[in-house]
Amino acid sequence: MIKPGQTAPDLDLPLTIDARFELSRQEPESFTMLVFYRGKHCPVCKRYLEEIGDRLDDFTSRGINVFAISMDSEERALISHNEWETGNLPLAHDLSEDQAREWGLYISKKREGSEEPVVFSEPGLFLLKPDMTLHFAVTQNAPFTRPSLDELLGGIDFTLDKDYPTRGTLT
Repeated sequence: MIKPGQTAPDLDLPLTIDARFELSRQEPESFTMLVFYRGKHCPVCKRYLEEIGDRLDDFTSRGINVFAISMDSEERALISHNEWETGNLPLAHDLSEDQAREWGLYISKKREGSEEPVVFSEPGLFLLKPDMTLHFAVTQNAPFTRPSLDELLGGIDFTLDKDYPTRGTLT
């Protein structure tokens, strides 16, 4: 599990737009925001990613590169890409279980009779500084209660305006 102030593990994952997401190649003005989601089976993820997609300009105007990431296969991720209204929010897929664990994400197994994949990660949201150090992290063991985008943006504004330091570094 990565701790605040530590360098995040690199990621190199395919995107649904026939390109790749390479974390170490990001050069954000302020932050890279990674939104790990459960996958196409999750209606809460769908709503949250659609809200982020609708408000993507609120993040990019603050110098934030935003990516959504799941353990879904390419096939499942493409369904989300085509059926969900996420706008220009990039969707990365094929995160491995080992990579999810490295990020400190909770892992769940398929419920019998559900459309869930055999194994998938639970939600997480991370803000990384341009040097790839962790500034902010939220992980959840269930799909409910995602961070409010208004509160998140307010916290980002405060951080940028006041040069607010990374907290929790003594963990």
